[in-house]
Amino acid sequence: MKVGTVRVDDALRIVVELDGEPRLLDAADGSLDLLFDIGPDVQERLVQGWKNGAAADLATLRWAPPLRRPGKILCVALNNSANPQRIISGPEEPSLFVKPTSSMVGHGEPIRLRSYYGVVHPEPELAVVVGRTGRDIDERDAMDHVFGYTMINDLTSPTMRREDTFHYRSVHPGTDGQELEYRESWATYLGRYKGSDTFGPIGPWIVTTDEVPDPHALRVTCTHRDRLITEDTTANLRFSVRTVIAFASRFLTLEAGDIIAMGTALKRSEGAPALQTVDLTSMGGPLSMSIEGIGTLTNPVEVDA
Repeated sequence: MKVGTVRVDDALRIVVELDGEPRLLDAADGSLDLLFDIGPDVQERLVQGWKNGAAADLATLRWAPPLRRPGKILCVALNNSANPQRIISGPEEPSLFVKPTSSMVGHGEPIRLRSYYGVVHPEPELAVVVGRTGRDIDERDAMDHVFGYTMINDLTSPTMRREDTFHYRSVHPGTDGQELEYRESWATYLGRYKGSDTFGPIGPWIVTTDEVPDPHALRVTCTHRDRLITEDTTANLRFSVRTVIAFASRFLTLEAGDIIAMGTALKRSEGAPALQTVDLTSMGGPLSMSIEGIGTLTNPVEVDA
């Protein structure tokens, strides 16, 4: 099953594709967010809504993010097998950050940039949609908490990252517990460079787990102006979906409807530039990413002075 959210006459509606037939659910069925809030039987409710739904023409639909306001978008940093070659020092477990839900835009909606953002580049990622709330989840049970998968392009501005990085002396208790020690430190804060408006293109579909038997065997591509710039596979994720869910749930309650972005497909395509050299602020768009079995997410780019 595939499920998404679309705009019909300026109202949001759920669209479900089952057995290759897309249908619009009745407006009374509410939003996908609401279905996750009601309880665990989301898929059964969607099937019932599809049975009573009207046929939908996908070519005419205006897409919104599949979930309007997930509780959180949890992202896994540097989660690609190519990254250990570049990491000077870092944790041996998943490193997590949160991307604001206000950064999301749907398929076909514009990425809106401003010239003072500096460089902004794409990061195509598989995203997990949590279907069952849990904390301290055992790795063996982690996949029971997955509703399905979607795609997110985790746009990033290295310019703003550089501007929001502090090189400072941090204060620590001394060895005697009384005197203070000052140690050289670096700290970077992600609010702007990962979380600015439209920095989270997502969707169009959420594909349920029964249609994605192995989330670690999916081809990922990203194109800029129809030129392939990266081609990779989720087999190269450093930490698996199971591992990330179990680890994250030790610190954060994973709630139904949460989204976990699993990390960037990094392998450069032959003859193509690295992702980091595709500056959307200066080069514009359109920008597309595709994941095998899930679909294609395309967004135009608009740049304001």
